[in-house]
Amino acid sequence: MSSIDPFHALMSSRPVLLAPMEDVSDAIFRRICRGFGADACFTEFVNVESLLNGCLRAERKLHLAEDDRPTAIQIYGADPGRLMEAALIAEAQRPLFIDVNCGCWVPKIARRGAGAGWLRDPEAMVEMAARLVRAVSLPVTVKTRIGIGVEEQMPIVDLARRLEDVGVRALTIHCRTAKMGYTGTADWQWAARARAVVQMPVIVNGDICTAEDIERALESTGCAGTMIGRGAIAHPWIFRELKQLRAGLKPVPPTPFERLRLLREHLLANVQARRDGWGVTYTRRYLAGYLRDVPGGPELRVRLNGSDRLEPWLEWISALERELENGADESAQSACAAAISASAQSSPSPNDM
Repeated sequence: MSSIDPFHALMSSRPVLLAPMEDVSDAIFRRICRGFGADACFTEFVNVESLLNGCLRAERKLHLAEDDRPTAIQIYGADPGRLMEAALIAEAQRPLFIDVNCGCWVPKIARRGAGAGWLRDPEAMVEMAARLVRAVSLPVTVKTRIGIGVEEQMPIVDLARRLEDVGVRALTIHCRTAKMGYTGTADWQWAARARAVVQMPVIVNGDICTAEDIERALESTGCAGTMIGRGAIAHPWIFRELKQLRAGLKPVPPTPFERLRLLREHLLANVQARRDGWGVTYTRRYLAGYLRDVPGGPELRVRLNGSDRLEPWLEWISALERELENGADESAQSACAAAISASAQSSPSPNDM
């Protein structure tokens, strides 16, 4: 009996994937998103030059604990030979697959020929992908954008076909050009056009912020799955809400208490994994999302951004929880009193009996 291909099983399940994001999709955040229902996660970007030069930070990004699966390792660089060397090192960590970043639009990366810089020379990009496919036994995938800028520089449809021809197993398309960065609107129909010419899975990415967006993106493109980036930073509960939606339930948003509890847990995990001050500072990037719709959240966010010490953060989070608990108690008492009053008014008096 042949064993089940875990990559094929994942891609056949309409997966929702946590995107690779620098200084965001570390092991701690991957654990959070996987706990809410992310089907697979990506590491942060691993710079192949840093990795091959012995940079400890790059090596840490590459490391996968046994409970940190299924996870894909994403690598980026401008030299095909160096990418191939890094892919072999990544393979030793036994990720589910290896992804090549051909879509990062940040100028300091793209100008060097890495990330979206590969889109300037699709021929070289296809040859690079072919070398990686030949070098490793794991599936190789590519994440890219629809092109550099103007219409004639959008090679994504032909590129999808050519990448499949050299053995790339899946393609994630962020449906903006490199020049757009995160401005404008992602045009999901580019993913639909690419999907129409290949058999390999195509993953749609860009402007997917809610569970309803996920289903709408899949329905409108016919893609195999979706990838969530900034939407997960702002709202990691999106993965749970999708599971609820697919089960025929109305998605239940997190309560203010749940938001504060996750903030505390994430904070403590970051501090444990990093130096105290840096662990606290690192958590700031999640505050806008975690404190959204929390009464008193904006004021708490201002306070937290003014400190890089753990103790005040914990004290202020707990103080807001107590305020909310007292407010909830008062609301419950008011509701109870109103119910009693209404009941008394509607009940017959002794004179009416």
